Amino acid sequence: MKVTLFPQLNDNYAYILQCEKTGVVALVDCPDAGSMVEHLEKEGLTPSLILNTHHHWDHTGGNEELVQRWPELRVLGYRGDQERIPAVNELLDEGDRISVGEEEAIVLFTPGHTSGHIAYFFEEAKALFCGDTLFVGGCGRFFEGTPADMVESVKKLRDLGDDVKMYCGHEYTLSNLRFARTVDPDNAALQVYQQEAEALRAEGKPTIPSTLGLEKAINPFVRFEQPAIQNAAAAAGADPEDEAAVMGMMREMKNNG
Repeated sequence: MKVTLFPQLNDNYAYILQCEKTGVVALVDCPDAGSMVEHLEKEGLTPSLILNTHHHWDHTGGNEELVQRWPELRVLGYRGDQERIPAVNELLDEGDRISVGEEEAIVLFTPGHTSGHIAYFFEEAKALFCGDTLFVGGCGRFFEGTPADMVESVKKLRDLGDDVKMYCGHEYTLSNLRFARTVDPDNAALQVYQQEAEALRAEGKPTIPSTLGLEKAINPFVRFEQPAIQNAAAAAGADPEDEAAVMGMMREMKNNG
């Protein structure tokens, strides 16, 4: 499966997926239809599906205009968000499977950032499209979900395999890594990766995709069971034995940092 990162707005990424055997094209989370339509037409590509991870406008804002351009477009989203995702016409639940040509993905329910967030895991391609659940070195704000929701969602994603490529919704990496260093200052892998990420961004290159293996090594929101992260949460007043309390404190500290 060919994956093209397509920057949109200030720091969003939409994704163009293409099954290399059949040529079928899918989009993941497109907020700006104008630039996407221009690109697809230039490349001679016609999308068949839009895979929405959650309802926020900076992920779904392009749906209606894309459907106007391609009326047969299938617009997929979480069943519980059918009233909140523009132009949605196919509803999904945890465990459903969808196909992009011969590439198949399983739908994973990952609340926390929103109450109806889902991710798409292409098992054979080892590619995870996780929207705003996880970022490189971070996670999404808990706008509708709870810290306990995010704990369960992170556990679900991090166990998919260390070699799985993680494609997230925003380029927040440098900010996330600066925060991670404050709560995990002795993490050698984090120190090394921060330098790599800074070099990439200085050249105007994306830090995405990451891998789940890298996130398990550097991301405090994935490492909430590790002593360094528990100790940082405890120093701020959280119960280090309570996973949700640690997760919640990490997010609060990041919000206020």
